[in-house]
Amino acid sequence: MADEAVSNDQLRLFIERVERLEEEKKGILDDIKDVYSEAKSNGYETKIMRQIVRLRKMETHDRQEMETLLEMYKAAVGLA
Repeated sequence: MADEAVSNDQLRLFIERVERLEEEKKGILDDIKDVYSEAKSNGYETKIMRQIVRLRKMETHDRQEMETLLEMYKAAVGLA
């Protein structure tokens, strides 16, 4: 029975940690939204900014490979 109580306490602590982190995540997501709104009000295109953020997260090799394929595909459909 003591093991069950310890397990229950541990489980409750894990769940409470996740709940706190979820709340922090919500706050951070709201902050990011505010930054994009501020950038938009200053004349920046937020869709492009989001693409740049995604590209900056990528490894250089992966990004270069994607850009090469994109250029090839664009050329194939007459967008080059």
